[in-house]
Amino acid sequence: MTKEVQIHDKLFSIFIPEDQIAAEVKKMAKQLEADYQGKDILLIAILNGAFMFAADIIKSIKREAEITFVKVSSYKGTQTTGRVDELIGLNNVMENRHVIVIEDIVDTGITIDKVISLIKANNPSSVEVCTLLFKPEAFRGKNKPKYICFEIQNKFVVGYGLDYNELGRNLKELYQLNKNSMLNIVLFGPPGAGKGTQSERLIAKYDLVHLSTGDIFRSNIKGETDLGKLAKSYMDQGKLVPDSVTIDMLRSEVLKHENAKGFIFDGFPRTNAQAEALDQFLTSLNTSISLMVALEVEEMELKTRLLKRAEVSGRADDANPEVIANRISVYNNETAPVKSFYQKQNKFVAIDGIGSIDDITQRIFAAIDPHH
Repeated sequence: MTKEVQIHDKLFSIFIPEDQIAAEVKKMAKQLEADYQGKDILLIAILNGAFMFAADIIKSIKREAEITFVKVSSYKGTQTTGRVDELIGLNNVMENRHVIVIEDIVDTGITIDKVISLIKANNPSSVEVCTLLFKPEAFRGKNKPKYICFEIQNKFVVGYGLDYNELGRNLKELYQLNKNSMLNIVLFGPPGAGKGTQSERLIAKYDLVHLSTGDIFRSNIKGETDLGKLAKSYMDQGKLVPDSVTIDMLRSEVLKHENAKGFIFDGFPRTNAQAEALDQFLTSLNTSISLMVALEVEEMELKTRLLKRAEVSGRADDANPEVIANRISVYNNETAPVKSFYQKQNKFVAIDGIGSIDDITQRIFAAIDPHH
């Protein structure tokens, strides 16, 4: 048994060993036999994750039992999309039969609700869910599983059929995202979205180091460091500071915090080239970006907020509607390519920035917690 495994860019630690899984599966099979004695049952296993669990369940059931496999799509990376596009392979006769849905994991419950509604359209006598793992903290569905092998916290797990970006399914044990893995967040939000307030709350909850490229630039230039002087030489010529100089400044700042639990990157990256450079740098430190969190607020709401903020702050750029519109436009143009970059890595999450500050904070926490 391996205590830690590396899958893609993340480190996972042993969570539930093989013998414990086997014992629980046999116990569950006996429970199903007892509850469905004399009844015509049909097991429907959800692919891809449940294939290993379903195979062991069907091998352990000491009676005739039909099993079929269906395909849904709900996971990308380590973040569930909460969407069922289609249910493929549901061709068995289900009318007047007792259906047992075999799942690898039930977290939000949105996927299983949709699956059950599609199954019920075929008039079965009953439908119940048997899942290997259940996350009560994340669950907000209508159909709580009746049969649960293990209740777990809202952490990301791989192994025994479960994957991280299609790898890790073949592991005999279950592994949990390493608690010691750094939590690195790219935080985006248009002017007026409340990014500053939410950033402070993220720092407090997760004990992160806040890295603002604007602050780093000003500090280096004011301190007349070699990098600061180099950056100023470009700025004095009216040129953009090269990405390599910005990354070197960021590298220098990151290396000052050897024991950091993670970082919030604020104002960087702004382009795909910068995002790629940041990835390479973090890989050299044996870590990576965990998530890009983007606060999304409608433009009219942003303008209203900034005008109100101007009454208190006295900032000219908060009071001028034309300046506000330009700042929002610049943000949208800069964010679009970076958003696409992290979407391809399944690391982008949009947060509804409308509502009370506490509500928005809880939405952000809910998105980050599975990665922490």
